[in-house]
Amino acid sequence: MRALTGIPCPTCFLTRATSAALTGNLGESVRWHAFGPLLAAGLLWWSVQAIRRRELLPLQPRTRSMAWIAAALLSYWALRLGLSFTGFNAFPSLAAP
Repeated sequence: MRALTGIPCPTCFLTRATSAALTGNLGESVRWHAFGPLLAAGLLWWSVQAIRRRELLPLQPRTRSMAWIAAALLSYWALRLGLSFTGFNAFPSLAAP
């Protein structure tokens, strides 16, 4: 989406944020995307459950839960976009260290 429109998508930088959280760098994780630490914790929990139950999909996602997650991501994205249009740099630069 960013390559086509120049507008970052709701999950832009979420992979980098999750990676930073999984390596213990929570400050950098939150700088990339606020949902990074939450996703990292969710992935760890999911992995433990999958190993314990010996199933790739230990639990089926619920529609209501997925709707709340989508709403939270879209709300966070809208906030970041709004802040960007007021001059605040809410999205990190790809050139940042």
